Amino acid sequence: MTAQTRTAPPLPHWEQTPADLPAAIREVKAALRARIAASGRTVEEVFAVVEQRLAAEVGEIAVARQRGEAIWPVIDYADIEAGTVPAAAAARLRRRGCLVVRGHFDREQALGWDRGIVDYVEGNGFFRDYRGPGDDFFGSVGSKPEIYPIYWSPAQMQARQSDRMARVQAFLNRQWTYDSSGTRWFDPDRDSLYPDRIRRRPPGTDSAGLGTHLDPGTLDLWMTRASQQAFRHLFDGSPEQYDPWDAAYRTDGPQYPGTTMCSVFRTFQGWTALSDMDHDQGVLHTVPIPGAMAYLLLRPLLADVPDDDMCGVTVSQVFPANSTWHPLLMRALAGIPDVRAGDSVWWHCDLIHSVAPVTGQRGWGNVMYIPAAPWCPRNERYAARVREAFRTGSSPDDFPAEHYERTWADRFSPEDLNETGRRGLGLDG
Repeated sequence: MTAQTRTAPPLPHWEQTPADLPAAIREVKAALRARIAASGRTVEEVFAVVEQRLAAEVGEIAVARQRGEAIWPVIDYADIEAGTVPAAAAARLRRRGCLVVRGHFDREQALGWDRGIVDYVEGNGFFRDYRGPGDDFFGSVGSKPEIYPIYWSPAQMQARQSDRMARVQAFLNRQWTYDSSGTRWFDPDRDSLYPDRIRRRPPGTDSAGLGTHLDPGTLDLWMTRASQQAFRHLFDGSPEQYDPWDAAYRTDGPQYPGTTMCSVFRTFQGWTALSDMDHDQGVLHTVPIPGAMAYLLLRPLLADVPDDDMCGVTVSQVFPANSTWHPLLMRALAGIPDVRAGDSVWWHCDLIHSVAPVTGQRGWGNVMYIPAAPWCPRNERYAARVREAFRTGSSPDDFPAEHYERTWADRFSPEDLNETGRRGLGLDG
């Protein structure tokens, strides 16, 4: 930091959700504006720097789309395993912040896991006992169900603790700067085995999809000390220094509680395909620009946004992105290419993403959600709660308390954990 920004006014912070949200929003926005002004720039000048840079990236994506070029990078698992990923491919991954890993798992293995999940849920009477969506967000997709609140099937746990998954997660983690200022922010070679759900969308389905949003937090991104430090270059008037791949301060702070929260730090969100899926059949889309977070965090500080509003961001809901407040970014929305069972799909934790609607889907659309969530203080704390959920077959704390699997005798057992699984749950050092 320069001498000028070292003397900038401090920011108020709330480590728990403020009791009076509108008042807290007004207070933090005034403080952020004053801090940026201390740099010698106005908020408008700082935002213009960010907007100009992002406009160039959006333009590149638009030109590539017009040429019929693929937007999403694709890397073969074999190259990750052999350490032979071409430098140009790695650079493109960092540029776009998203990736398809071809052949991450053998296709027959993935299809076998899919069949195993069907046997697991049917054999335990899931459809007889299913009580409907446990949260408003995924309940909006419209299928019955599309998101299965299942966490401890043998298929999911085998994939989470597999060597092939650990190798890809480590490759993705190492795209980040995880050592800086004398601190190792996370261990890139150890994942915290974050348990998430399953999606199974049958042929012929009409699904409303999911609107554009992002998941790294909500108001806490402006209001907690750790986030203010993580995004310090945006909030001190030096956006040129902001690096979306810098893990500093991201791995220990809180996230405000809510029905769509994630207690862990994920370098990448991800899922593994359990069926073949065409690119036009209700698939994932992202705004493939990791640095877009700068636009999202600075936009509410402009004069056209009410003082008690953060462009619609609030607690207990996902962080919305839309054409009302973020029209430039929406022009870059790009879907995944065709994928086959066994491929995996990954996107930087800050990326805006959505799931396109579909009418009369062709073929199945089945995935299991497995992110890259490297071992760090924040993830270690959550792992203690995951261990208890695993032991009892309960739904993990980040998800609705549905607990379907508590009485299911054939869920994955502690005896089936390998070294990676034990380390990922914090059972071994």
